[in-house]
Amino acid sequence: MSGFVEKPEPIEVPGLVHLHTGKVRELYQNEAGDLVMVASDRISAYDWVLPTEIPDKGRVLTQLSLWWFDQLRDLAANHVISTEVPEGAPADWAGRTLVCKSLKMVPVECVARGYLTGSGLVEYNESRTVCGLALPEGLVDGSELPAPIFTPATKAEVGEHDENVSYEEVARQVGAETAAQLRQATLAVYSRARDIARERGIILADTKFEFGFDGDTLVLADEVLTPDSSRFWPADQWQPGRAQPSYDKQFVRDWLTSPESGWDRKSEQPPPPLPEQVVAATRQKYVEAYERLTGTSWS
Repeated sequence: MSGFVEKPEPIEVPGLVHLHTGKVRELYQNEAGDLVMVASDRISAYDWVLPTEIPDKGRVLTQLSLWWFDQLRDLAANHVISTEVPEGAPADWAGRTLVCKSLKMVPVECVARGYLTGSGLVEYNESRTVCGLALPEGLVDGSELPAPIFTPATKAEVGEHDENVSYEEVARQVGAETAAQLRQATLAVYSRARDIARERGIILADTKFEFGFDGDTLVLADEVLTPDSSRFWPADQWQPGRAQPSYDKQFVRDWLTSPESGWDRKSEQPPPPLPEQVVAATRQKYVEAYERLTGTSWS
């Protein structure tokens, strides 16, 4: 069992229809048919959406996505129409709201990997492949790959795992032409972002994108290149052969699996609330990622 420890009730706003509650985002539709995405401060780990929020997290994700959309504008169209808060919405929506084009979404998580870790490392250790792509011998946790690879996954419901699939399976599901477009766009955007991050002392180990179609145009959607959708590592601490320090929710994962939490990950019991020090440390990691990447201070 997993999912929400406490599923929130969506806020009702005049003129908006609530469509979906995700792990982090609430999705609405306005009267013009546009999507309104609101990033909450919720955080998830081990397929659970936790009962404790991380202050400012939703704003950091939204503002960092906007910064990246701007960096990538010449490579990929994006879905953002405006950042205006709809009339009648709570003041707290400021800075965490995106009004977006309604797209025909492609049901594939488009993952790019430049380094070996996570589920890719697990598969590599078993078969020397990732999503069916053969990789050279001798790689370890944190190794840089010879070239970035496209390793798609199926998109899971809240509380379920995304599942890695082969490129051939994606082509079967969405068609060969769309699969080729997804792979090309994913690797192009990853390569640009990797180079930008590297200039700022950060390794972009891997990331996932979502795409949709606006007519015949492939459009980059949802969040992009945030600590929730990417693995960012400090370049000056990179050391293959071990788990890398990262700008994400590692503090949360570490505490949940520590004796201090008292939580058994293999049980069906929901995880407990996070202590203040874990919340503060996690918030600082999100803010630090924003500041190092954008070169501007968080306020």
